Amino acid sequence: MGFLVCNGALLQCSFGVAPTPLTVLPKNKVMATMPAATIMDNVAFMNIIPFGMCSSMANPAVASATAAAWGVLTPMPCTPMTSAPWAPGCPTVLIANNPALNDSSKLICSYGGVIQILFGGQVQTQVP
Repeated sequence: MGFLVCNGALLQCSFGVAPTPLTVLPKNKVMATMPAATIMDNVAFMNIIPFGMCSSMANPAVASATAAAWGVLTPMPCTPMTSAPWAPGCPTVLIANNPALNDSSKLICSYGGVIQILFGGQVQTQVP
């Protein structure tokens, strides 16, 4: 069993340099010490804020800066590009008709990064 993820959970991208908190708006009106997250809390710059600097060559800013530096990898500011929901989530627990987000779920950035949950924001409510 994993833990239900809520507002303030700590996220890390495989190409980012710094962890960042998850922002969950209280629109679903379900609390687990803080607003509970669903797999649809995946919107860049609303739920997912930048991870500092990005080192993915699929990021056009990184590719351009690296080319300008004669092939030396040059990280640039992160711009999360998330289009799909978190996977797999917890389909047996629904919040506003969406599966709840558990701490083993992953989110894929369009630039190739894998966003994972380092800390779910609480350790009291478990979900399967």
